[in-house]
Amino acid sequence: MAEANTRRRTRGGGGAARRAERTAVKIETAKYIERNIPNFEVLNDEALEIIEANAETVLAEIGVNFVDNPAALERWRDVGAEIEGERVRIPRGLARELIKTAPSSFTQHARNPEKSVVVGGRNLVLAPVYGPPFVRDAQGGRRYATMEDFNKFVKLAYMSKWLHHSGGTVCEPTDVPVNKRHLDMLLAHMTLSDKPFMGSVTDPSRAQDSVEMCEILFGKEFVQNNTVMTSLININSPMTFDDIMMGALEVYAKNNQACIVSPFIVGGAMAPVSVAGTLTQVLAEVLAGVAYTQIIRPGAPVIFGAFVSSIDMNSGAPTFGTPEASHVTYGAGQLARRLGLPFRSAGSFCGSKLPDAQAAYETANSLNMGLMAGVNFMLHACGWLEGGLVADFEKFVMDADQLGVLHGLAKGVAYDENAQAMDAIREVGPGGHYLGCAHTQANFKEAFWKTDLLDYKPFETWEEEGARDTRALASARVEHLLANYKQPQMDPAIQAALEAYVADKKASMPDAFT
Repeated sequence: MAEANTRRRTRGGGGAARRAERTAVKIETAKYIERNIPNFEVLNDEALEIIEANAETVLAEIGVNFVDNPAALERWRDVGAEIEGERVRIPRGLARELIKTAPSSFTQHARNPEKSVVVGGRNLVLAPVYGPPFVRDAQGGRRYATMEDFNKFVKLAYMSKWLHHSGGTVCEPTDVPVNKRHLDMLLAHMTLSDKPFMGSVTDPSRAQDSVEMCEILFGKEFVQNNTVMTSLININSPMTFDDIMMGALEVYAKNNQACIVSPFIVGGAMAPVSVAGTLTQVLAEVLAGVAYTQIIRPGAPVIFGAFVSSIDMNSGAPTFGTPEASHVTYGAGQLARRLGLPFRSAGSFCGSKLPDAQAAYETANSLNMGLMAGVNFMLHACGWLEGGLVADFEKFVMDADQLGVLHGLAKGVAYDENAQAMDAIREVGPGGHYLGCAHTQANFKEAFWKTDLLDYKPFETWEEEGARDTRALASARVEHLLANYKQPQMDPAIQAALEAYVADKKASMPDAFT
């Protein structure tokens, strides 16, 4: 009996050591996803040709507006468009001809070269939530975001294995003046993480600041010859290109930095209620926006964007994870591939107020849709809540954990000699089990995706440990990750130069909160 007890204690000690090893924080970033599975295509050739023809009709006969931007109107006039006031009508085929110079893929360089990403082809790059003015966590509830919150999200993104990108405005830090917060946000991305990041688009001058900070970080010549930033350029759907977003686009395209040209679609409000009608408008808007980047600088990197949601016709609120949004996203992916452009869409979309079952259903639908649609750059891949109004700390790590599933799905099915497992089938034979066979022992560590968050323990163990639900587990993981965060190394001279640039810029202007 004593010997048996000793054996149990020894096994328990080994188990404790293994658990400690599993829970130790490791700063590891998976390579961007390279799909070995087919894209899902919802439209046949006839449907695609109809949508493409209708989009050309929209551009040629209805046109798009470039507002408060006389220089843009002159640029369009110079390449053959018809200008009437602020309306730009683009002859059939002109936009398609212009976008031929846009690259089908490009590398966004990170300050850590091992974390650079290739956007396009069969790749999928995952980036966190973007833009919410509010944050939420289990302790403080829903509140306006601060710079401290922003820094925490950047650290979590840096420590998340399955995120390839640091993102941009992971939340809107409302305790910093509007005209200065972009400087603090960029400095955080550059110093607290070594993953790729996004530039500011809230004013053309802030886009220029972003370029200049990158020139300090990477070197001026490197920035002009390589892409080190991605930026989100939203179109004011339907078919309106405002001067602020286009001004930022002009800065980035001129400096060889990538723009996501993205219609902002809420079906039934900013686009028709039908899938084909929405895709027609999306394509027309993207054609005009992408063509404009190539007018500014032929060869500038650009991404075909499509932010898509439907609308609740009772409340007017956007809805997520719906079949209609999936149809639009699948179709947009097909249109992007026919144009030879990288594709941005999908994310951890949900309309829920809490990281609950609704959030899980809608997020799972949206993430899987993005994988199957052939998305190349997925913004909002983790942390999104309440229709994008809230960045939630617990949901951030919950979503980030599930992004590992996308990596696993994208691998496809191996069928080499090891995967065929004939030796294991022969060894076990009828009526046996595979737990101890040689093939299992050789492959079990990498055979199945492993969660860093979810609970698979027996009921009794789960109850003894506090009967924690997923949100409670996520809250503990947030604390664990932040407590173990270690800042990536940076050349002290570069960090000092960045900090001096930010300080000088802030000192050069009064605070503005509007």
